[in-house]
Amino acid sequence: MRVLLVEDEKDMAAVLTAALSRHDIVVDHARTLEIAEEASRSGVHDAVLLDRKLPDGDGLSLIPVMRREQPGLPIIVLSALGSPDHRVAGLDNGADDYLPKPFSTDELLARLRAVMRRPAQMGETAVTVGRLRFSLTERQAEIDGEPLDLPRRELLALELLMRRAGRTVSRSALEEAVYGFDDEIASNSLDAHISRLRRKLSAAGVEIHAIRGLGYLLRVAA
Repeated sequence: MRVLLVEDEKDMAAVLTAALSRHDIVVDHARTLEIAEEASRSGVHDAVLLDRKLPDGDGLSLIPVMRREQPGLPIIVLSALGSPDHRVAGLDNGADDYLPKPFSTDELLARLRAVMRRPAQMGETAVTVGRLRFSLTERQAEIDGEPLDLPRRELLALELLMRRAGRTVSRSALEEAVYGFDDEIASNSLDAHISRLRRKLSAAGVEIHAIRGLGYLLRVAA
């Protein structure tokens, strides 16, 4: 999962980024409405965590802009403005949920899971290729029912490859899925993740083919 965190408080952003990263969530951090609007045009985010009191305006003004880019995009408002009137205003302006500060990261994760389970975001709940099954809701890979333990970046790469099984996935799309906007990407780091993932999937009768000049293709082994 990849989320856009719109938050101007540096310490709060650092705490949330660290907490979400421990749950295999890639976080892109935007400090202003302007930066967030630009980031939203990429269309790569699964959800948005949106503060209200930002240097260049109220975060609620960003909701219709983001929804034009991604109509079903889940948006959770995180704000110190926590009165009933403020919460009603947030929900009336299109937020899927409104979480007043302070809050626990466990509660935030639960609410994030809840908005991602809603019908507009659900679609398929699992993808199976050969003996490999990937749960899109639990974000867990299994071979013959046995959990496959993967590091975060390999898990993120596998999720995208499974979603597009049988089709070529470009390098740029994989890099966007695996790395945040601020991450430094070494020239061969994606290839290294794919190489390790390829070895682990061989037991499931699944292959990852490198398509020269284009990207990678996941399919059942011939």
